[in-house]
Amino acid sequence: QVQLVESGGGLVQPGGSLRLSCAASRSIFNMNIMGWYRQAPGKQREPVASITSGGTTIYGDSAKGRFTISRDIAKNTISLQMNRLKPEDTAVYYCNARDSYGLNWGQGTQVTVSS
Repeated sequence: QVQLVESGGGLVQPGGSLRLSCAASRSIFNMNIMGWYRQAPGKQREPVASITSGGTTIYGDSAKGRFTISRDIAKNTISLQMNRLKPEDTAVYYCNARDSYGLNWGQGTQVTVSS
């Protein structure tokens, strides 16, 4: 099992930017896929962005053109750069990682977009 710790959330004004990070407790080199999901109050958790072991990136419709997922294998981290944030991006953002043993989730970090 791998432990995942998210950071970087906070309060930002509409149009602003935030960078989320997810630190894994061990090497992410063999992770099949890692990514970000989010869950807003009263809504289901939805995919935001993912990155495969081969480096292919996949974005949800809400993230396309505004968010960028990246990874640093040497630091065992993935990041989510979020630009042009909107109030509807307000949610708890969760990191996840899938390897041959299963799927692991972090505890989440709150992102609030408000003026």
